[in-house]
Amino acid sequence: MSDPSLDTVLAEPGDEQRRQYEAVARAIAFIRAHAARQPELAEVAAAAHLSEFHLQRLFSAWAGLSPKRFLQYLTKEHARAALRASTGVLDAALDAGLSGPGRLHDLMVSCEALTPGEIRARGAGVVLRHGFAGTPLGEALFGWTTRGVCHLAFVDADAAAKLAVLRADWPAADFVRDDAGAAELATRVFPATPAPGRLHLLLKGTNFQIKVWEALLKIPPSSLVSYGRLAGHLGMPRAARAVGSAVAANSIAWLIPCHRVIRDDGGCSNYRWGVDRKLALHAWELGRSA
Repeated sequence: MSDPSLDTVLAEPGDEQRRQYEAVARAIAFIRAHAARQPELAEVAAAAHLSEFHLQRLFSAWAGLSPKRFLQYLTKEHARAALRASTGVLDAALDAGLSGPGRLHDLMVSCEALTPGEIRARGAGVVLRHGFAGTPLGEALFGWTTRGVCHLAFVDADAAAKLAVLRADWPAADFVRDDAGAAELATRVFPATPAPGRLHLLLKGTNFQIKVWEALLKIPPSSLVSYGRLAGHLGMPRAARAVGSAVAANSIAWLIPCHRVIRDDGGCSNYRWGVDRKLALHAWELGRSA
């Protein structure tokens, strides 16, 4: 017998990614809220409005790992172990500035920053194309210019508010709606299969913020780094709070992987697009690197 709830999740091809993510997000939120008592699969499935069989199938297909393995991943002990295990790799990547560890599914990311004069111009003379598109992590708002991607924000039920943030960041720019272009960009950012290529980012921030964001680009996929260690690599071991503020100010989700930064105690918090989505990013990325 088919599971009606799963049929709902998969019914409309155009909404498939969004519906899959919403079901998985419900499961992740429940697992996170009850991780201390290690909930059974049946409880998680009920919270996601799916049968146990279909939750297992959907979660594994989406994340590349089972709900049980993700539950194990959520423990602070696992996070601390991941921080310890990644130390050598991160040290090498961050110290050497190698581009290889920053690969995202074979997509090489490079960036340039706006000049102070361009920032003061507030986007005057810039044609900023933007649009909404589905991704494995839910709907996202993309913004880009001829010089590169300048904005990527995950959207829930707040599309208008997210667009308002983009407009406020570039108040003098000429905005052009381009959902088709956003969909094409989404396939490059989140390819179904690894695909070589290069994507350019256009950054707008202070010199300090850009320095932090460039360091984030060097963190290998599925690795974790603490705010304190990141501050240390930047030569400012006592500036973990300032580094955290710069991480939080990042406006290009996923491509600048601020989701890979967690607290020194292994805790996961303070993500611009929601802690549950941050954990979903960890699961999605971990499954694809396994």
